[in-house]
Amino acid sequence: MNLLEILTEEMEMKLKGGLYHQTQIKLAFNSNRIEGSRLSEEQTRYIFETNTVAAGEDAATNVDDIIETVNHFICFDFMLASARDRLSEDMIKEFHRILKTATSDARKDWFMVGDYKTRPNVVGGNKTSAPAKVAKEMAALLSSYHGKNPVLLEDIVEFHHRFERIHPFQDGNGRLGRIIMFRECLRSGILPFIIDHSHKMFYYRGLQEFPHERGYLMDTCRSAQDEYEKLVQYFFPDGNG
Repeated sequence: MNLLEILTEEMEMKLKGGLYHQTQIKLAFNSNRIEGSRLSEEQTRYIFETNTVAAGEDAATNVDDIIETVNHFICFDFMLASARDRLSEDMIKEFHRILKTATSDARKDWFMVGDYKTRPNVVGGNKTSAPAKVAKEMAALLSSYHGKNPVLLEDIVEFHHRFERIHPFQDGNGRLGRIIMFRECLRSGILPFIIDHSHKMFYYRGLQEFPHERGYLMDTCRSAQDEYEKLVQYFFPDGNG
């Protein structure tokens, strides 16, 4: 069963209600929610299905939440279209450009949409790579990753941890890191997964403790794999696309 082929086919035929449809909504909702978006899953679904925003009781919806949700849908399509190609710095920068286009951050001259950060940042209380070192460290990360043959789930999760420690962009690193994990799983024939926002603290603990104890993050990712497998099995109970 080739999930990349299935998702790509459903994307190209604009199939409604299928695995691609549900994956788009669940990945965008959960990944954005982890980063603080206040949109609900139903609001995310409504945006994907109608390209409009439902007028609800909460009138204080952040415009950037809406824009970045739409952009995340586009990121996912770009991810599928490029999933057979080797991951590169230019590709990762394009993910960032898509995700942050037309946001309030994009109006800041120093923010550098589609390029590496210009100002230091901190994540989870930890210092990240200095802006002047990002390009070199990203090149080294990709070189090390491309040396893996075959690529295993552990390699993809390790890449994710190193990517988040570098934190190459001013903002959007978590969402890009998670969509890259999904991509690399598809490319390597590994069951992909979506980190549920309700497991945010387990996920953050896994990233924090990864250099000393890899099991926390691996267990969180494997648990997420189990949940995505249930979704796949719902649409393809016999394992055939």
